[in-house]
Amino acid sequence: MNILFQLFINFFNIGVFSFGGGYATLPFLYEIAEKYGWYTTSQLTDMIAVSSVTPGPIGINMATFAGFNTYSLFGSVVATGAIILPSYLIVTCVYKILDRFNENWMVKGAVHGLKPAGCALLTAVGIKLILTSNLHLLGALILICFILSGLKKKHEPIFYLGLSALIGLFAGLFHIIGV
Repeated sequence: MNILFQLFINFFNIGVFSFGGGYATLPFLYEIAEKYGWYTTSQLTDMIAVSSVTPGPIGINMATFAGFNTYSLFGSVVATGAIILPSYLIVTCVYKILDRFNENWMVKGAVHGLKPAGCALLTAVGIKLILTSNLHLLGALILICFILSGLKKKHEPIFYLGLSALIGLFAGLFHIIGV
């Protein structure tokens, strides 16, 4: 059987059957190491270390690393796509099912109650970040962005992402020049 197909099947199975986060993929990854020899258990230990300190979900980082180690760049794309695909399919199916109930008064009520709760949680985190940040200018600018997002005139999320990127660039520049 083709190595890429085997990569896809194995990481698809990991995506389907591993529950509990990235570390839940470890038994599957050890089994792959022993069964196929695509990487050693020593390399798997390195994958765990690298995946733990890099941004992003550990399981996906490990799939990318294992795929790359097995079949270079294309192997990393196949393994990463395979581990993500089950979640994507499940979420899509759940969305399609829940979309049928979006006019239900109980669902509307639940969503109506969840929105302010989510905003309150984000606000609390934002305030804590501002108060604990050494870059108070950055914190103030983030607060301004947050206030702007609550105004009547709504913008697309890309607007706020771009504005945040500009703020980050200016804050970094001010930090470098010592302002």
